[in-house]
Amino acid sequence: LHYLLSNMVLILPEGWQVYSSAQDAEGRCVCTVVAPQQSVCSRDARTKQLRQLLERVQNMSQSIEVLDQRTQRDLQFVEKMEIQLKGLENKFKQVEDGHESNIARQYRSIKEKMEELRPLIPVLETYKADALLVRQFKEEAANVTDMLGNLQEQLGGLDYQELHSRVMSLEDRLKACMQRLACGKLTGISEPITIKTSGSRFGSWMTDPLAPAGDNRVWYMDGYHNNRFVREYQSMYDFMTTDNFTSHRLPHPWSGTGQVVYNGSIYFNKFQSHTIIKFDFSTSLISRSRQLDFAGYNNMYHYSWGGHSDIDLMVDEGGLWAVYATNQNAGNIVLSQLNPNTLQIIRSWTTNHPKRSAGEAFMICGTLYVTNGYSGGTKVYYAYSTNSSTYEYIDIPLTNKYSHLSMLDYNPRDRALYAWNNGHQVLYNVTLYHIIQ
Repeated sequence: LHYLLSNMVLILPEGWQVYSSAQDAEGRCVCTVVAPQQSVCSRDARTKQLRQLLERVQNMSQSIEVLDQRTQRDLQFVEKMEIQLKGLENKFKQVEDGHESNIARQYRSIKEKMEELRPLIPVLETYKADALLVRQFKEEAANVTDMLGNLQEQLGGLDYQELHSRVMSLEDRLKACMQRLACGKLTGISEPITIKTSGSRFGSWMTDPLAPAGDNRVWYMDGYHNNRFVREYQSMYDFMTTDNFTSHRLPHPWSGTGQVVYNGSIYFNKFQSHTIIKFDFSTSLISRSRQLDFAGYNNMYHYSWGGHSDIDLMVDEGGLWAVYATNQNAGNIVLSQLNPNTLQIIRSWTTNHPKRSAGEAFMICGTLYVTNGYSGGTKVYYAYSTNSSTYEYIDIPLTNKYSHLSMLDYNPRDRALYAWNNGHQVLYNVTLYHIIQ
C-alpha cells in the first residue's frame, strides 16, 4: 500500500507500524508499507511452540544433510571394499587349489590385500556413528510428532466463537484504519473477482454502505425494467453459495440498473418517468418520492448500452448522487447531489460529456468517473471533480471479463466497485491516492 502524507498527524490502530517511509521530490512523506508489528504475535504461547518446532525441524534437516553427505562419501569405500574382498576370496581359493611351492607367495599377496583393507576399518566405525545418528533422528521425529499432537489438541480446543471473535476484531480494526483515510484520487482498478453467475444479461446488486456493524446483507435486482422484486441475501457468503433469499415487492417497477441501497432504504427510478422513489425496507412503504426536473427518461439519455439507464443513482463518501442528462445541457451529463431524506437537490454540476457516449459511471470522493464503453476493451477515461468543478481525461484500464457491463457502482464502505457483467456479479478493488489526515 502506498499512501501520501501531507501536513497530517497519522494515528494507527494499536499494533500497527509504519514499516518504511521516504520523501518525494516535494518533501512530502510517502509511507510505502503499513503493517502489523511483527512482535505482536511473539507473545502468543502457541506461536512460541511453533517457532520451537520449526527450529527442531531445521536441526533435523541439517542432520539429514550430514548423514546424506557421509553416506555418499562412504559408499565409495564400501564399493572398493567389495571389490577387494572378492579378490581376497579368489586368493584363498587359489591357495586351496595350488601347490605347496606357491603357498608362501600366495600368503604374501594376501597380506598385502589385508593391508589395503585396513583403512576401511575407520569407515565401519563411522557407519556405527551414523547408525547412532539415525536412532537419534528417529527419537527427534517421535518428539516432534508428540509436540504436533499436543499443538493439535490445543488448536482443536479453540471453538468457532473464539475464532469468529478474533476475525471480527481484526476486521473492525481494519475498517477503523480505513476510516482514517481521507478521500483520494482513483489511480487503479484491480482484476475482476467473480462472486456469482446468475440472472439475465442486465441487472444490479449491492450492499448498504451505511449498514450497521454485522449487517452484511446483499441486495439483488435482475433486469432493467418491468420488474419490482428485490432479493435480500443475509450475507455475501449466502449470496455466493445458496439461493436462500427473502423477496421484497416494490410498489412500482424500476427503470435501468442505477438503484442503490442506502441506510436501510432503496432508491430507484420509477419506470417510464423521471421520478425517484425512496422505499424503506423495514416498513415496506414509500418514505419519499420526487421528480428529478428536466431529467431525460425512457431511453432519451441512456448510457451507450441502452436499457432505460437514463437516471443513475449512486453513493460515495459524500452521500447520495444522481447522474442524468437534460435538454438544457444538450444531452450532456448533469450531476446532482441529493438530500437522502427529502430527495431535494442540494447542488448540481453540468459537464461537457455526452450521456449517450458514456459506457458506465460511478462516484468516488466527489469525483464522477466515466468509462469509454461497456463491451470489449474498457477503461475509465473521464473524471469530473465536484470539488473544483473541473474535468480531466485519464487512462485507467478496466478488465471487462464478460464483455458487457450494465452496472458499475462504488461502495465507500467496502472501497470496491460492484459490477453486473453479462449475467455475472463481479467485484473490483480500487487503488486510491490517499491523503492521510
